Amino acid sequence: MSSHADFPLPTVSPMSIASENQPKRFLEPYDRISEVLFGLIMVLTFTGSLSVVSDGRAEVRDMLIGALGCNIAWGIIDAVLYIMGCLSEKGHGIRALRAVQGASSPAAAHKVISAYLPEKVAQVMDPATLESVRQRLAQLPPPPKRPSLGKDEWLGAGAVFLWVFVTTFPVAIPFLFMPEIGSALRVSNAIAVTLMFLTGFAFGRVAEYHPWLSGFVMVFFGAALVAMTMALGG
Repeated sequence: MSSHADFPLPTVSPMSIASENQPKRFLEPYDRISEVLFGLIMVLTFTGSLSVVSDGRAEVRDMLIGALGCNIAWGIIDAVLYIMGCLSEKGHGIRALRAVQGASSPAAAHKVISAYLPEKVAQVMDPATLESVRQRLAQLPPPPKRPSLGKDEWLGAGAVFLWVFVTTFPVAIPFLFMPEIGSALRVSNAIAVTLMFLTGFAFGRVAEYHPWLSGFVMVFFGAALVAMTMALGG
């Protein structure tokens, strides 16, 4: 049976609980992978529509305007959601710090700290470590009444917008430089399949689950979602 001696306790920073001043990472792998997948699906619903219309530059122009507008809108939505996530995370940290500092007893404060930590981390935290964290949190200034956004959060929102736009824009590039629509569509689809595979591969690495298999599954999953979206009139 394992013990704390052969399973080192993680280092817990009090500022990870009092996170009002800690910027939220704007390139969390899972979130960014999901955003790329959703962006690709939306762009493909526009490029895929060219297969059922007459070959003409007017249709291509309308498709490009729609695809780019959709990407911009999705980027803005993701940036707003990122800002909301920052406020929620900081507010959670404020509530946790306030609860720890206002706890009626050390044991009650320990419960608050454990509830804030990931389950696996909380399971290996012994009372001495929890008490050390509690004492350090108790020495911090009282938290503010409400969370606030700083430069890092606004820069993060801008980075999220650019990430969504830049990673899905390559699907539309062939239509800008290739005069023959059929060839442009084939190249665009090849780019989209490649990006979907890379998205799945990255997800597999983040999830520690067969990156190559995840890549191929993501291609089939994305293609199925695009087909369903188009069938429903998306």
